[in-house]
Amino acid sequence: MQTKKHYRTVILSDLHLGLPHAKVNEMISFLRSLTCERLILNGDILDGWYIRKHPRCGWRKDCSRLYRVIAEMAEKYATEVIYTCGNHDDFLKSRVPMHIGKIRVVQDFALISAGRNYFVTHGDCFDSVTRHATWLSRLGASCYELLLQLNQVYNRYRAYRRKAPFSFAQAIKKWVKDTVSSFTDFEKQLTEFATAHHYGGIICGHIHHPENTYVGDIHYLNSGDWVETKSALVEDDQEHWQVIYFHV
Repeated sequence: MQTKKHYRTVILSDLHLGLPHAKVNEMISFLRSLTCERLILNGDILDGWYIRKHPRCGWRKDCSRLYRVIAEMAEKYATEVIYTCGNHDDFLKSRVPMHIGKIRVVQDFALISAGRNYFVTHGDCFDSVTRHATWLSRLGASCYELLLQLNQVYNRYRAYRRKAPFSFAQAIKKWVKDTVSSFTDFEKQLTEFATAHHYGGIICGHIHHPENTYVGDIHYLNSGDWVETKSALVEDDQEHWQVIYFHV
């Protein structure tokens, strides 16, 4: 039997459960390959926007299996499970703090690693478009869903030509996010908040772009997503952080 990799902390965000393109089976395999003291589900775990539009097909059996895997981690390995709210699961925000089984649901919180105080948030509250033009965010989400569908057709063609898959949906999304960030100063707002509130680091998701870097003296960590990137942030027993990717 293969030994499970152990981490002090594992952080996932932007699973978008309910969306047909969510990598639920891969997520289950990923979680079964490890143990951790703390699992942080950092926003947009449930895609409430999609589920409200498609109530009959939004939630699938594999999503229930994923919940059972997470519940088993909490029960069998005493993993602390923390869920922060994002913009796609904003229906939870009016109910926090609360518990769903052994999962603690909060708006945001702080953690200490290697003597540094980190602010953990999904990040949508620092996105001016999400805050002030929700209709535009929802339109963007619908366009992204369409791009993902087109991408499936395109990659079937690439497979027929024996070429590797390519995600123009991800490329376009990154271009849009980079363009929006240049106007909204997403990372700048996050790091300014951290400095003003005496945090040494920021941990977020939201923009579907994994990152482990420093902006000035602020350690900026982004967990990416599980629609296309299949990335996570992990903290080892020496309290070092890294971005890792799941590959079948």
